[in-house]
Amino acid sequence: MSTVTINPDVSQCVFEFLHAEVVDYFLEQQSSDKCSQPEVIEKLERLGHRVGESLVERTSRDSPRFRTELDAVVFICKHFWSLAFNKPIDNLKTNHQDTYVLHDYNFRLLTHMSHSEQYKDKAPLYLAFSCGLVSGALTNLGIRCQVSAEALQMPACIFQVKVLS
Repeated sequence: MSTVTINPDVSQCVFEFLHAEVVDYFLEQQSSDKCSQPEVIEKLERLGHRVGESLVERTSRDSPRFRTELDAVVFICKHFWSLAFNKPIDNLKTNHQDTYVLHDYNFRLLTHMSHSEQYKDKAPLYLAFSCGLVSGALTNLGIRCQVSAEALQMPACIFQVKVLS
């Protein structure tokens, strides 16, 4: 029996196309007046949340238990982000009061969009799944949080993780 080796670039490309198609599917529902943009964003976040819970379960099983909240967030920024988006997060900042800010200066799911302001109004739809992905991963690591994102200048974006008590 032969083994199949999957090129990581191919799997990332497939993920990007699948993500774009899922967003387009929900956009079609919005345009046919079946649901509003906030409802579409909520559906994409829930989908990402479920995927994040499952994905972190597989990626963290060989890691030692995280002693602090910061250890878990650093794991997400380095290892989980690399698995999901093929590179670690560019910058992590914290105010040490339950808020973490993750900067990705070239976010892979926005690189296919124009670097101008033309599609900036669609960016929240393309970021919603990723917000859910991060919140699902952190929830599965025992950290209840709320994740939001904004694209200030395409394809750069900022994810804000607010830990809930």
